[in-house]
Amino acid sequence: MANVLVPEDLPEPLVDLLGPYLARQRWYAGAGVPSDLHVVSSARPGQFQRPCGSLLWAVVSADGSEYQLVMASRPGSEGAEAARGHDEALIGIIDGCTYYDATVDPEMALVLLEVASSGTEHAERARPLVAEQSNTSIIYDDRLILKVFRRLSVGANPDVEVTSELAAAGFSHIALPLVRWQQDGRDLAFGQQYLAGGTDGWALALTSLRDFYGSAGSEVPPHPALSGGDFAAEAARLGHMTGEMHLAMAEAYSTSGELEQDWQDLVDRLQEQVELLGPELASSGHALLARLRAVTNPGRSVRVHGDYHLGQVMRTDSGWYVLDFEGEPNRPLEQRLRPTSVMKDVAGMLRSLHYASRFALRERAEADTGSLEPLADAWEERNSAAFLHGYYETKGIEDLLPPRPQDREAVRVAFELEKALYELGYEKSFRPGWAPIPMAALRRLLTLPIDTLLAPPSAPEEASELPEKTDA
Repeated sequence: MANVLVPEDLPEPLVDLLGPYLARQRWYAGAGVPSDLHVVSSARPGQFQRPCGSLLWAVVSADGSEYQLVMASRPGSEGAEAARGHDEALIGIIDGCTYYDATVDPEMALVLLEVASSGTEHAERARPLVAEQSNTSIIYDDRLILKVFRRLSVGANPDVEVTSELAAAGFSHIALPLVRWQQDGRDLAFGQQYLAGGTDGWALALTSLRDFYGSAGSEVPPHPALSGGDFAAEAARLGHMTGEMHLAMAEAYSTSGELEQDWQDLVDRLQEQVELLGPELASSGHALLARLRAVTNPGRSVRVHGDYHLGQVMRTDSGWYVLDFEGEPNRPLEQRLRPTSVMKDVAGMLRSLHYASRFALRERAEADTGSLEPLADAWEERNSAAFLHGYYETKGIEDLLPPRPQDREAVRVAFELEKALYELGYEKSFRPGWAPIPMAALRRLLTLPIDTLLAPPSAPEEASELPEKTDA
């Protein structure tokens, strides 16, 4: 439908209020009020307007980055009432009219859906999803979720692009794409099937861990397989789905061949970073790094998820689904789009299982943590083995892995090491109290007996009871 947005200049007093407004938003990447802000483009919908208020759209450049703003205006107290409970959404009052973020206003959010879909999608109810940072999501009628991108980049958004390609390739473990709003080749918003009743993997893992830790204290030491909240069957299903995702990615995107040069560059970077951990760990890691350099063929180079962890997957009654293909937000877009080993995603999920086991420990009384650490290790070991079992059992996955089985675990450990080093840097910068979690993983990885890297791991305990290829 043509002319959904009609160009229109924003009132100058409104432009003056946008800097302080941006500074209050969690999705704004700058620090404080931007020193340089100007409007790149602005418009109003040419259709779909409602008599009780007005929708405004703009892209602004602030300190070198461009941001999408979706604003609403209502007369005086109507605007304040529409934004009640969302102080950060208020922009200001100009000539008796209140301007605010339209995504917090259910009625204006309905207008936004019609604009984004060019009038092909309609809804009766809208509610914003709380606690998001880099984007803003709105749920419509519990059947569609619209993600409004805030910080814009040149070209297609990776999440939109990959999800659309996987859907075209027939990969069924993603929420069905329904709306794609673009302008000048850039994605502004993306609407997908809303997975009502789904639970993310992080929440499921924590439920399992809380149940397992709660069983401690009996005369017989608890075992995760006997816990009422055993997660291993789900971990195996998740591993199998992950393998299917990688095969679909390889089908949807042409690969760049083998990984040899990138592999050597990775090992060089790992060695440099390990040296910075101090002489003791650097010395411990010499044997591991030498083993990594001995890998002659690390496998295929393909597009991957790039930020794969328990919070990026959701379990519904029909199986596991993958979310958010934007990649690690702190890495440059070029790095996020670059093909690499599928073991990057595998390592990311294994690191997430480790984090979950330690996060659940931190919820307990400090006096309990020492006695529960062996349980944390047992839970992580069982579920990591189950995940890998499901992954390696995926038919066809061997085509993406190192051709020599004895190299597969070496490649996986290399990407685990890379992830743990990344986590350590992040935690030191933003959550120093969490730094011991990746540091413990680094100590374990750098002191691994080399003979453990000569063959894939054995199947987990009770492997015959774990589902291999079912999705339900």
